[in-house]
Parts: sequence; C-alpha cells; structure tokens
Amino acid sequence: MARLLPTLSTHFIFFLFTISIASALADEESFVRAADRKLLGLNKKEKLSHFKLYWHDIVGGRNPTAVPVVMPSKNSSTAFGMISVIDDPLTMGPEMSSKMVGRAQGFYSATSQQEVGLLMAMNFAFMEGKYNGSTITILGRNTVFSKVREMPVIGGSGLFRFARGYVQAKTHRFDPATGDAVVEYNCYVMHY
Repeated sequence: MARLLPTLSTHFIFFLFTISIASALADEESFVRAADRKLLGLNKKEKLSHFKLYWHDIVGGRNPTAVPVVMPSKNSSTAFGMISVIDDPLTMGPEMSSKMVGRAQGFYSATSQQEVGLLMAMNFAFMEGKYNGSTITILGRNTVFSKVREMPVIGGSGLFRFARGYVQAKTHRFDPATGDAVVEYNCYVMHY
C-alpha cells in the first residue's frame, strides 16, 4: 500500500495536469463558434445593384471637402507622399446642384513616384431612401489620368453587409487651376 500511494498520487497529478491543459485549450478556441446564416440575413438571394453617382472633390475655395493633412515631397512631380482627408458630396448628377444621396468619407494618398496614382480608402455613406445609413467601402488604386479606373468594393454596412464588387471611376470634369474634380462612379455591388 505504501508503494501504491506514490504511484496513485503521480497518476492523480498527471490526470489534473491533463485536465488543466485540455481546459486551457478549450478556452482558447471558445471565442469562435458557427454563426446562423438566417440571423445574419444570409438566407436571402444575393443581388447585384448598380449605382451611378458623381463624386465632388473640392480642394479650393472657402469650404473644401478634401483637405491635405500631409504635404507632398517638394521634389515630386506626382505629389508623392501627399495625404488628403475627404468628406466629398455624392450626387445623382454631375452638377453640385443635383440631388445629394450621400458622402464619400475617407482619405486618398499619392503613392506613386512615376504617375499620379492614389491609394483610395473611403466609405460611400448613403443618406437617401432605403439605403440611408448604409455604406459601401472602397479600397484601391486610382491612376487619376487613366480614362477609367477600377477599384474593389471590399465590404459595407447596413443593407450592404457582406458586400463585394467593384467601382469604375471616370473623370467628368477637372479644373487644373483649383484642383477641383467631379468624377463619375459606377458601382457594381453584390449584397443580400
């Protein structure tokens, strides 16, 4: 019996150690669980929506909607290094007087030393109709002097949860004296 006691206590300690490791491993994975597709609205048929909007980037004047927060390198012909924060109106037509349906909020940064190429990171925040309060998120490269530029839609919120797709940007009007621009955006978004 005296010999059996150390063996039992060793087995008991090993048993406790094994249980504590198993418990710790279970706790590490307890933050992940399967989600119910119906509760997330994913039981509906996915649809494709096309939005045609006009993005007004106002750099000059008394009320700019694009404000540089980091100035470009003095030696750059492409504005390399510049970062601007934006809160640009999105309208149904190319004129500023046309109906505003949302705002493009985010930033763009000049990231190319060879051409005027921007990294665009922005939310199209809708303020009109059934899409009021919903957003689509765009993140991509915009070579502004190309005729048509394509950038991915990487997500969204509200009616655009789980969104994916792309946008095509085409300059409608650019004023070299002020830097102001109106860009036509065709947005193709898959969503539920």
